[in-house]
Amino acid sequence: MEVEKEVKNKVLFVRITGEVDLKEADRLRREVDEIIENYPVKDIVFNLKNVNFIDSSGLGVILGRFKKIRSLGGRVYLASANEKIKKILELSGFFRIMKGISREEEVWEEKTHEA
Repeated sequence: MEVEKEVKNKVLFVRITGEVDLKEADRLRREVDEIIENYPVKDIVFNLKNVNFIDSSGLGVILGRFKKIRSLGGRVYLASANEKIKKILELSGFFRIMKGISREEEVWEEKTHEA
């Protein structure tokens, strides 16, 4: 798994490539939490375009960050998931509590409508 992270205007973009499984989930959690704790982050966008597998431990990392960001008054967005990953997220109920977007840039459109 590779993870690219970028903070822009209080939004943390987490771009993941590869498999998010038990072996990699703890590292992803630590890396994301470190940024949340050290930068002014209000929202998170998990870009899942290049994720080809996610198990319950990977879902748990996303859910845990959702709870943390929500407690700070922010939102979590799930961007660009392929059909296989999107189905897993749907069956797990993630789209009931997190916003699915087709591309990262939609987060700015959401913010414009909130203002």
